[in-house]
Amino acid sequence: MALQALVLYDFTAEPGNNELSVRAGDTVAVIDQSVGGGWIEAQNSSGHTGLVPEGYLQIGNAGGGGGGDSWSGGGAYVSNTEGWDSRGHQHNQQATPPGEDNDGEWDDDWDDQSLGGYYGNEQAEGEGGVSGRSAHGPSVKISLNKFPFSKGPSPEVFLLAKPPANSSRLPIYTGEVGPVWLYPTSPLDCVIADPKKESKLYGLKSFIEYQVTPSTTNRPVNHRYKHFDWLYERLLEKFGSLLPIPSLPDKQVTGRFEEDFIRMRMERLQAWMTRMCRHPVVSQSDVFQLFLTYKDEKEWKSGKRKTEKDETVGPMMFSLVEPEAAELDAAQVEQRCEQYSRFTKSMDDGVRELLNVGHTHWKRCTGPLPKEYERIGRAFRNLSTVFSSSKYPGEETLTDALTAAGKTYEEIALIVAQQPQKDLYFLLETNSEYKGLLGCFPEIIAVHKAAVEKVKEADRLVSAGKISSSDKRSMNQRSSCMSYSLQAEMNHFHSNRIYDYNRVMQLYLEQQVTFYQQIADKLRGALSQFTTL
Repeated sequence: MALQALVLYDFTAEPGNNELSVRAGDTVAVIDQSVGGGWIEAQNSSGHTGLVPEGYLQIGNAGGGGGGDSWSGGGAYVSNTEGWDSRGHQHNQQATPPGEDNDGEWDDDWDDQSLGGYYGNEQAEGEGGVSGRSAHGPSVKISLNKFPFSKGPSPEVFLLAKPPANSSRLPIYTGEVGPVWLYPTSPLDCVIADPKKESKLYGLKSFIEYQVTPSTTNRPVNHRYKHFDWLYERLLEKFGSLLPIPSLPDKQVTGRFEEDFIRMRMERLQAWMTRMCRHPVVSQSDVFQLFLTYKDEKEWKSGKRKTEKDETVGPMMFSLVEPEAAELDAAQVEQRCEQYSRFTKSMDDGVRELLNVGHTHWKRCTGPLPKEYERIGRAFRNLSTVFSSSKYPGEETLTDALTAAGKTYEEIALIVAQQPQKDLYFLLETNSEYKGLLGCFPEIIAVHKAAVEKVKEADRLVSAGKISSSDKRSMNQRSSCMSYSLQAEMNHFHSNRIYDYNRVMQLYLEQQVTFYQQIADKLRGALSQFTTL
């Protein structure tokens, strides 16, 4: 009898990939375990065969009697059921997502079918920040940095921590606008281009690979979406308490090889990478540089493992901050937190309003409004036909002009329908980016506010003998460093905001002027067809 396997999780096959849909609790026959890449060829009870992720199956002996002990743990790696590990991941009672092996490598279709690990704020559910992005994987990894005080280390850990050894510092200088990060002398940029469909497993598994070329080396490196998602996870884990790390464009299971989807994904990945390149802290980090400049597969894999073992992550990043200015008192720190909290909340409201208005206008421009112009045009042309039926001498000039006016309005309908893609698209994309950025700030500010509250308790802690007077001074100093980092980040945010909105509004209004000029020219042409009596 063929080797049997118990299905642990639901899996939906993607058309054209030689996959087999299975449901949790089903039993399938194992046809071939040597397919490779984390896949097993299996046959269901209906006789259909196809590939199933290895991690979704628990393989057992056919003669095992169906008891629980007859099934091996061949497919799924089960994590500890409680607590937090050393990297800040919360264990649960589910298996590690089948798309990720223990050594950090992924199955070939991980790009679009398994969980990404850490999720962006744009789709957050409640305060947890865990996204509802659909995927087949059963487990969700939660970043400790997004829950800095409800789980994991308490504020004292980083308020009293010593700077990690052999870690580069994050200097903050006082500029014209206040505290600023140290910016590199040569700004970093990169270009994402040349998306190509590649395949593995003799063509059974397909994926899109992008060419990423940094301005520093001008040497292209190749990355798939899953690599971008890995970078996002690492940046969020490392800087999530310090800086806003916006989420990547969403994954998509169906239609991911369609030309329009590939183009749009590439554009949004480009926008995300450009924003990361512009940040003086992120762009100079080891993990970001590895992503852009690795020389071969060996360097890429060893670099990944090194960054995944980095212990200077989350709140511990504040221990690297070195402001050149004088130490702030607790009242000043609290004032800054409140100021930025109010601004980011107000801007978030404004961005959301503009997005809602913009989407509504887009629907009108591509739906009802062109139809209204078309109806006007048809009405003019119908009236022209009626006039022509009178056979009255000398009215050809009028009927021809009416017909031309009708065609003009039909042409205007087409211009109106195409216009949002020329101007509104860029305005909405910019606002969507800022919606993602602003969604990160509440939790960043919450980290600072929690530290302020702990500093306020310092006198009581000293009296209770829980900390020493030197510890209290260290807490004040660290809280001050945190405030300087928040101010430096807000100044970076404001400078980018002014640049981005100035640029996108210029483009939008220039295109609007051109749009209305086109319509005016069309109407003038129609007007010239009518004779003056």
